[in-house]
Amino acid sequence: MAAIQPHSSSSKQKSHSLKIDMTPMVDLGFLLITFFIFTTSMAEPKIMKLMMPANGEPAPVKESKTVTVLLDKDKVYLYAGAWKDALATNTILESNYHVKTGLGNFIRQKQKSLEQKGQKEDLVFIIKPLPSSCYQNIIAALDEVLINNLHYYAIVDITEEEKSFAEKKR
Repeated sequence: MAAIQPHSSSSKQKSHSLKIDMTPMVDLGFLLITFFIFTTSMAEPKIMKLMMPANGEPAPVKESKTVTVLLDKDKVYLYAGAWKDALATNTILESNYHVKTGLGNFIRQKQKSLEQKGQKEDLVFIIKPLPSSCYQNIIAALDEVLINNLHYYAIVDITEEEKSFAEKKR
């Protein structure tokens, strides 16, 4: 630990110099650093909040407040209201995942039209991924939900009619 060593000098008085061994303190320092590295959490995993509906009868939703999006690999098919009405009136739009000109723009336009009626918060967003879509496409649609502050949204299985429509469009 510490040792006192006699030091010779020209005077008759003996002087002692003190030499401290720092090895144990360095060991202790490294042990403390190791302890704090192992006990500190660097980054917590982020979890997306998922709300599940209650069991029972589904709540009725007006078709004018519903937007359905069919997610394909590079394309997005959008329509408002019921599938049969959108198909009959040829109002199914083809878009992309771009924030400003694609899916996000369509949602904001629909919100503006509902806001003029005082019903902006009532927009229901239905996400239907095609078999050719990937996880990234679903996350892009869910990001638009968060960006545009949509309160009501769902991920639903696609119908056979919608699937055949998307396959014809390819």
